[in-house]
Amino acid sequence: MTLPDQLLLSDLLNHTVRCDLGLDHGPGLMAWMHPPVHRLLGWISRPSALRMSREVWRLDQCCGLTDQQVFVRGEPANTDPVLLEQLPTLIDAVLLDRYGERIGTLVDFVFEPATGAIRHYLIARSDPRLPGSSRWRLTPNRIQDQRAGEVRTGLQTLDDLPLARSSVRQDLLQRTQRWRDQLRDMGDRAGDRLEGWLEDAPWDEPDDELRVEERRSGAKEVWDDNDWPDRPRQRDEDPWV
Repeated sequence: MTLPDQLLLSDLLNHTVRCDLGLDHGPGLMAWMHPPVHRLLGWISRPSALRMSREVWRLDQCCGLTDQQVFVRGEPANTDPVLLEQLPTLIDAVLLDRYGERIGTLVDFVFEPATGAIRHYLIARSDPRLPGSSRWRLTPNRIQDQRAGEVRTGLQTLDDLPLARSSVRQDLLQRTQRWRDQLRDMGDRAGDRLEGWLEDAPWDEPDDELRVEERRSGAKEVWDDNDWPDRPRQRDEDPWV
């Protein structure tokens, strides 16, 4: 098993931790990070829902990843929730623009499993628990200042950031616009074909061979009364017949 070059924190936490002895150490709970240098040091798992103890894993203990499990080597460090509340983190921090106004929340990040370096953070405008909400990418070099629960930037709006994942509404709008563009292109192509077909229509001029044949046959299109021969009428014939 190998690790990917990049991984979402949420993907890591959604996996169940299993050690080299085959023991289940529960799902991921939270990140252990060092915000000043934007690096992930490890993560915390919850081995049992009935106990208050938590287990801390270093990132270099991670040795493999499947669809549902993350495999680790060695032993974890045991701790309690009170100590975990004192760990510094930027997850769920408020994102401020250049005027100090809230424009979003840091809800996730992409990191390198080999080094723990955070590539970029994911920003949500609304409640991140809402399904189908959009995400914007914020690289660490755009952060001007950070403190507990707050990140300050020089942004004016979230639209200054690249969109990592569009919402259901935005995705529908983009698809609708693509359909409109496709229909417009199809209409333009059909109009060009019709125009070319009319220009090359075969009935514009009569065929020369047809003209010669008509002259040879001496055909007439108008009936003439003089073409009918006169026949004397008999005495007892009805003049109206």
